[in-house]
Amino acid sequence: MKKTDFIQTVSKHIKLIRVEQQLSQEEMAEILGISKKTLIQIEKERTVANWGTVVTLCALFNDSEILLNEIGDDPVEFVKLLAKEVAYEPKSKTLGGRVWWKQIATDGDYVMQLNVISSHYRILDSNDVRWYSSFDADDALHVLARLARDHREESLS
Repeated sequence: MKKTDFIQTVSKHIKLIRVEQQLSQEEMAEILGISKKTLIQIEKERTVANWGTVVTLCALFNDSEILLNEIGDDPVEFVKLLAKEVAYEPKSKTLGGRVWWKQIATDGDYVMQLNVISSHYRILDSNDVRWYSSFDADDALHVLARLARDHREESLS
């Protein structure tokens, strides 16, 4: 999923997210830092939200079932991935990918998974901690091998 696709997706669902959160248009516009007129235009699909509005929405409503179902991942982590195009650092513990994830490869204590909704990859360790995210499968496979190799070398020393 590209940034523009994500913006389109979030824009299409902004009204549902507002209703899910039990907010009026005035309240939602205030929270997002946009005018009520702009929010109405987005809700009527006459325009799309800008990147800043989408990021704000994902940060403030990261527990939205609608966002989770559309992305298949933590909205904040997904925004970071779109912004950076790659994330290579240990993150918080995940649920292990039982719902939106398909296992692609394993190496040692690491597993590479594909998100079935957004088609991005991630690598988890044996404790289900996310170490890497990317849209590039080949790059993810290389990182999987490197993480497993580094872990084996640490275990030997």
